Amino acid sequence: MQIHTNKDLSTLNTLQLRSQAEHFVELHSPHDLLAVLGDSQLSKVSWHILGGGSNLVLPSVVKGLVLKIANQGRELIHEDQEHWFVKAQAGEVWNEFVQWTLQQGYWGLENLSLIPGTVGAAPIQNIGAYGVEVKDTLWEVTCFDLQTGNLKTFSNKECRFSYRDSFFKQEGAGRYLVWDVTFRLPKKNTLHLEYGDIRKELDRQHTEANPRTISRAVIHIRQTKLPDPQVIGNAGSFFKNPIVSKELRDSLLLKHPDLVSFPYQETQFKLAAGWLIDRAGWKGKKLGPVGMYEKQALVLVNHGGASSDDVWKLANQVSLDVKNQFGVEIEPEPIRW
Repeated sequence: MQIHTNKDLSTLNTLQLRSQAEHFVELHSPHDLLAVLGDSQLSKVSWHILGGGSNLVLPSVVKGLVLKIANQGRELIHEDQEHWFVKAQAGEVWNEFVQWTLQQGYWGLENLSLIPGTVGAAPIQNIGAYGVEVKDTLWEVTCFDLQTGNLKTFSNKECRFSYRDSFFKQEGAGRYLVWDVTFRLPKKNTLHLEYGDIRKELDRQHTEANPRTISRAVIHIRQTKLPDPQVIGNAGSFFKNPIVSKELRDSLLLKHPDLVSFPYQETQFKLAAGWLIDRAGWKGKKLGPVGMYEKQALVLVNHGGASSDDVWKLANQVSLDVKNQFGVEIEPEPIRW
């Protein structure tokens, strides 16, 4: 284990923001973490946990210690008549893990193909796409308690999942470091085709729906609509889809018949934040070195040299304009350090 000082984080966050960590260490094994916990100097500074850097807005200087999760491994640990139980280490790249499950013939994660980030970040954010969320198949999460150094296992229920949220973003924030995640994947295929353009893309490819073709369709759709972080800095979908009452959704429909919405609960609807941002006039519009992507208004992009202040200035203005025009509040999805 090597401790770095003044570590450049510019290539370790997908927004490509200029950022530097006062102290930085990669964790490949439990021994590495225990060594950090036992260091009298490092234990006194603030800690930040870094996965793939795909859902972060970093300041120019990150004070304290950045813990980069780098443990690797994935395996089938158990199966019964109805499910496969697959464990992945937190440092695994999420999409590589998803593709591995499909290659092994394990279904259930295909709609979550090509989401950036690591396995360890998936339960924290309760990542989701095309009608599926991590909580739908997650079985348990193993974490290190950074206060005690002990391992603790959380069941699906104990993770307290909600839309793009979990216990680890709320009460457990900063205390628990996700080390591995176990998924319970169904042996009976339950295909989710109702969201986005999946059916249309399958028709375009003249192929029948199965987990692998759905994954390919999702990858094609995402590559068509979303910018590659290697080419232009971005953190994927920057705003959460707002959840509103049926009354507000119905009143908006009267004024905007093409409003994009989906039933969420009996009396609530989820609105497409990208549609709101587009109609508010921000699709393809810049504010300094940042802007909303020209092909997908939900994605905030760094055109080069942006700082966190630039990002939040744009995000606040977009939120304000959506609020003024539609009476709906949209919240940023990335975590702010």
